[in-house]
Amino acid sequence: MLANYLPVLIFLALATILAAALLGLGTLFGRLGSRRPADPDKLGPYECGFDPFEDTRGRFDVRYYLVAILFIVFDLEIAFLFPWAVSLGRTHGLGLLAMAVFLLILVVGFIYEWKRGALEWD
Repeated sequence: MLANYLPVLIFLALATILAAALLGLGTLFGRLGSRRPADPDKLGPYECGFDPFEDTRGRFDVRYYLVAILFIVFDLEIAFLFPWAVSLGRTHGLGLLAMAVFLLILVVGFIYEWKRGALEWD
């Protein structure tokens, strides 16, 4: 019974050893390179030539997040069109009908968000 799990145990042991070695090397190199820089401006959050306008941890408008989520949702759903287009020769009319329903739901959702004003930046 143990022989069945031996490759998995070897893999876990090697992964643990590799993770520990990489963490150790990162810690070692981090301590070696922690000397103060020659220029104190290197410690600043930006090197663009002027001081930041405001706190970098400021709040974003919730509409930014809403547009970002909408982009991800619609982008991922559009990604379903590629495998569908490849397999359309095998699915024929049923595949075409399923994708038509899918795209109809997608368009209705987009129109809903548009009417709600989720895509306006005013």
